[in-house]
Amino acid sequence: MRRLYIQIFLGLIVMMILGGALGSWAWRELRDSGTRPPLHSGLARVAQRVLPPAGAPREQMQTALEDLAAPLLNRVTLRSADGKLLAAVGEPLAMPKPERVEGGVVRLPDGSPAAMIVLQDGRVLIAQGVRRGPSRSALGALGAALLVLAIGAYLISRRITRRLERLQQRVEALGQGDLSARVDIDGKDEVAKLATSFNAAAARIESLVRAQRDTLAAASHELRSPLARLSMAVELLQRAPREDVAERARRDIAELDELIDELLTASRMDADPRNAPAADVELLSLAAEEAARVGAHVGGESCSVHGDARLLRRLLRNLLENARRYAAGSEIDVDVEAIPYGVRVRVQDQGPGVPPAERERIFEPFYRPAGASETGKGVGLGLALVRRIARHHGGEARYVERQGGGACIEVDLHGMGTA
Repeated sequence: MRRLYIQIFLGLIVMMILGGALGSWAWRELRDSGTRPPLHSGLARVAQRVLPPAGAPREQMQTALEDLAAPLLNRVTLRSADGKLLAAVGEPLAMPKPERVEGGVVRLPDGSPAAMIVLQDGRVLIAQGVRRGPSRSALGALGAALLVLAIGAYLISRRITRRLERLQQRVEALGQGDLSARVDIDGKDEVAKLATSFNAAAARIESLVRAQRDTLAAASHELRSPLARLSMAVELLQRAPREDVAERARRDIAELDELIDELLTASRMDADPRNAPAADVELLSLAAEEAARVGAHVGGESCSVHGDARLLRRLLRNLLENARRYAAGSEIDVDVEAIPYGVRVRVQDQGPGVPPAERERIFEPFYRPAGASETGKGVGLGLALVRRIARHHGGEARYVERQGGGACIEVDLHGMGTA
C-alpha cells in the first residue's frame, strides 16, 4: 500500500500547511482585534492637550479623562509618577512593572495589550482600546482554513472510497453469480492493483466454471451411451451367457474407465498451476516408452522441457492412441526436435487423415468423427486434452498437412509458466 500511503500522507501534509498558515493568521487577528490599543504617538499628543495640569482638581481630571476616552478608549487610568490613582474611566488599570513595558505597549495581567504614555509632568496614562468583535478578514481566514481542510479531506477520501465502492459492487455481483463482473482500472496505486487482481481472479473463476459446466454437460451426454449398452448387456447376460455380449460389456467398461481417467486429468489441469509438480522432463526417452506400447517408431534428438511429467506422458499417450485408432494399421512415427525456447513433438501416421473442415474441431472436447462412437474409437477427449496440456506448458497443438497423405499432429512445448 506504499503508493496509496504516500498519496494520503502528502495530501494531509499540504492541507496541514495551508490550514496552519491560514489558521495562524486568523488566530492573530482574533486575538488582537478585541483589545488593540490606539496608536501610541497620537494618543500622547491628544492627552497632552486635553488633560489639565498636575495640580488641577480631581474632578477636572476625571472630566477631561472621560472626554479623552469617549471616542476611542474602553478603559483608561491616570496615575501620578509614584503610581497614585488620579482618575479612571472603567475599571482602573494597574501600574505596570518596568520590565512589562515594551516601546509604550504593556501587557496586562490577563495578557491583553494596553498603551502607556508618560506625560511631560511625570504622570502616567494607561489606556486600552474599545473592544470590538472579530474582523471580517479574521473570520474569513478562519473559514478559509476550515474549508481547505474539509475539501482536501473529502477529495482524498472520496477518490479512494469511490473506487473501493465500485470494487465492492463488482465483488458482490460476482458473489451473486455474475461471472462477467469486472472493475474499471483507474490509476496505478494499490487500489488499481487490487482491481487488476480482482479482474484476473474473476476471469479465472469464469473460465473454470464455464469449463466445468461444459465438461459436465458433455460428460453426462457421453456417459449415457456406454451405460445404456451396459444395462442392456446385463439384462442379456442374466437370460443366457453370451461371449459376444460380455466382450461388448468389457469394451463399454473400458470406455467408461478411459472417460473417467480423462476427466480426472482435465480436472487436475483446472487446479492451481502453482501447486503442480514441475521438473525438467526428457521427452525423447518419455516418447520411446510410450511408443513401445503401440509399436511406433521414435526419432529425433534428446530435448528437455520444464513441466509436469505426468501430464506430458498423458499428452504423448493420447497422441499415440489417437494415431493407433485412426491409422488403419499403418506405421506411426514420433519425432522430437528442439526449437527456439522449447521442444516440438510430431506424431504422424499413414491413415486416411482428417478432412480440412474437421482439422480444428478434432481438438474440441467430445468431438468425434461420424461413426466413431459406433466403432468404439475413443471418448472424444484425447486431442482436446493434448491441446490443454500443450497450452498449460506455454505451447500449442495443431494439425498439419502430411506429405503423401495421412495425419500429423504437431505439438510445441515451451515449459510451465511461459503461457
